[in-house]
Amino acid sequence: MGEPARPGALPLARAAELLGAYRWAERRLFELTGAWAAGTDVPSVQLHLDAVSAEHAWHAELFADRLPVLDGTDREALTRPAGPALGPVMEALAATEGTVGRLAGLYRVVVPRLLTTYGRHLELAAPVADGPAIRALRLVRRDEVESLLRGESLLEGLLVAPADAEAAAEAQRRLESAVVSAGVVGGLVPWPTG
Repeated sequence: MGEPARPGALPLARAAELLGAYRWAERRLFELTGAWAAGTDVPSVQLHLDAVSAEHAWHAELFADRLPVLDGTDREALTRPAGPALGPVMEALAATEGTVGRLAGLYRVVVPRLLTTYGRHLELAAPVADGPAIRALRLVRRDEVESLLRGESLLEGLLVAPADAEAAAEAQRRLESAVVSAGVVGGLVPWPTG
């Protein structure tokens, strides 16, 4: 029977919107995790957040390098949230208080949903047209998976009382509710249609 047909390559403008949204998300995570690293008193979490902040900055650069360089195209203007969930979820994450809540929001909602978004892009990408983006997505996904595993481990180590578990659950509930309220079923950035 064979494999189902893959969609063709996205038009350049649509691909640029996706990569710009990914760049925006990674840049925002760089800012948040960097600020959180400076504001936590848990040394292992501080070191982790400092390291992932640098990774998110690099991811943003990878996506920036894949934005089109065309006359009349403002690459900075392409760096913006796409879809109804990305901006509100990142703002909800930024408003999250406490190390437990922040790690829960980051590693139980945002990073898993970014992994879903990047994975969908890899599944739907046209290898010939999207080769550079595919390479970048694979690198970013590998880093995000490693970060997720380490971050979840750190979070679990901080859940020492029922109040800690409640703070983690509340942060996760708030962020997931923001995504679901926006009508997004999988990931954070919807695949362009039309």
